[in-house]
Amino acid sequence: MRWVVLFNDAPEMMEHRKNNKQSHVDYVSKNKTEILIGGGFKEDQEGIFVGGMWILNVSSKQRAIKLIENDPYFHPVHRKYRLLLWGKVLEDETVLL
Repeated sequence: MRWVVLFNDAPEMMEHRKNNKQSHVDYVSKNKTEILIGGGFKEDQEGIFVGGMWILNVSSKQRAIKLIENDPYFHPVHRKYRLLLWGKVLEDETVLL
Protein backbone atom coordinates (compact mmCIF):
# COMPACT_ATOMS: atom_id res chain seq x y z
CA MET A 1 0.00 0.00 0.00
CA ARG A 2 1.29 3.43 -0.91
CA TRP A 3 0.88 6.24 1.58
CA VAL A 4 1.80 9.92 1.56
CA VAL A 5 2.77 11.53 4.84
CA LEU A 6 2.57 15.31 5.02
CA PHE A 7 4.39 16.78 7.99
CA ASN A 8 3.58 20.21 9.41
CA ASP A 9 6.28 21.63 11.70
CA ALA A 10 6.01 24.39 14.28
CA PRO A 11 8.94 26.86 14.30
CA GLU A 12 10.22 25.17 17.48
CA MET A 13 10.84 22.01 15.45
CA MET A 14 14.03 23.53 13.99
CA GLU A 15 15.90 22.97 17.26
CA HIS A 16 14.63 19.37 17.43
CA ARG A 17 15.72 18.86 13.80
CA LYS A 18 19.20 20.21 14.56
CA ASN A 19 19.61 17.91 17.57
CA ASN A 20 18.35 14.77 15.81
CA LYS A 21 19.47 15.15 12.19
CA GLN A 22 21.95 12.27 11.98
CA SER A 23 19.66 9.88 13.87
CA HIS A 24 16.84 10.79 11.49
CA VAL A 25 19.01 10.25 8.39
CA ASP A 26 20.18 6.89 9.78
CA TYR A 27 16.58 5.88 10.52
CA VAL A 28 15.35 6.75 7.02
CA SER A 29 18.32 4.96 5.48
CA LYS A 30 17.64 1.86 7.57
CA ASN A 31 14.00 1.88 6.37
CA LYS A 32 14.55 2.91 2.74
CA THR A 33 12.74 -0.13 1.37
CA GLU A 34 9.54 1.32 2.89
CA ILE A 35 10.31 5.07 2.99
CA LEU A 36 10.74 5.51 -0.74
CA ILE A 37 11.02 9.29 -0.88
CA GLY A 38 11.45 11.83 1.88
CA GLY A 39 12.38 15.45 2.26
CA GLY A 40 11.68 18.76 3.91
CA PHE A 41 9.65 21.78 2.84
CA LYS A 42 10.73 25.42 3.03
CA GLU A 43 8.80 28.46 1.90
CA ASP A 44 11.92 29.83 0.21
CA GLN A 45 15.62 28.97 -0.27
CA GLU A 46 16.84 30.74 2.88
CA GLY A 47 13.82 29.91 5.06
CA ILE A 48 13.42 27.42 7.87
CA PHE A 49 11.86 24.02 7.38
CA VAL A 50 8.09 24.18 7.82
CA GLY A 51 7.34 20.51 7.24
CA GLY A 52 8.10 17.64 4.93
CA MET A 53 6.78 14.66 3.02
CA TRP A 54 7.36 10.95 2.80
CA ILE A 55 6.14 8.47 0.21
CA LEU A 56 5.77 5.06 1.83
CA ASN A 57 5.18 1.58 0.46
CA VAL A 58 4.13 -0.50 3.45
CA SER A 59 1.92 -3.45 4.30
CA SER A 60 -0.60 -1.53 6.41
CA LYS A 61 -1.63 1.81 7.86
CA GLN A 62 -0.40 0.59 11.24
CA ARG A 63 3.07 0.02 9.78
CA ALA A 64 3.05 3.55 8.32
CA ILE A 65 2.16 5.01 11.72
CA LYS A 66 4.90 2.97 13.40
CA LEU A 67 7.50 4.24 10.90
CA ILE A 68 6.39 7.85 11.42
CA GLU A 69 6.20 7.79 15.19
CA ASN A 70 9.49 5.89 15.69
CA ASP A 71 11.43 8.41 13.58
CA PRO A 72 13.80 10.50 15.73
CA TYR A 73 12.30 13.61 14.08
CA PHE A 74 8.82 12.78 15.38
CA HIS A 75 7.88 15.22 18.12
CA PRO A 76 4.12 15.27 18.81
CA VAL A 77 4.21 18.81 20.19
CA HIS A 78 6.17 20.39 17.33
CA ARG A 79 5.37 18.07 14.41
CA LYS A 80 1.92 17.07 13.22
CA TYR A 81 1.26 14.79 10.28
CA ARG A 82 -1.45 13.75 7.89
CA LEU A 83 -1.40 10.21 6.48
CA LEU A 84 -3.16 9.64 3.17
CA LEU A 85 -3.56 6.51 1.06
CA TRP A 86 -2.19 7.30 -2.38
CA GLY A 87 -3.31 5.93 -5.71
CA LYS A 88 -1.44 6.47 -8.95
CA VAL A 89 -2.99 7.42 -12.28
CA LEU A 90 -0.53 5.49 -14.45
CA GLU A 91 -0.31 2.45 -12.19
CA ASP A 92 1.93 0.43 -14.49
CA GLU A 93 4.61 3.12 -14.99
CA THR A 94 7.69 3.59 -12.82
CA VAL A 95 8.91 7.10 -12.16
CA LEU A 96 12.40 8.09 -11.10
CA LEU A 97 13.03 11.39 -9.35
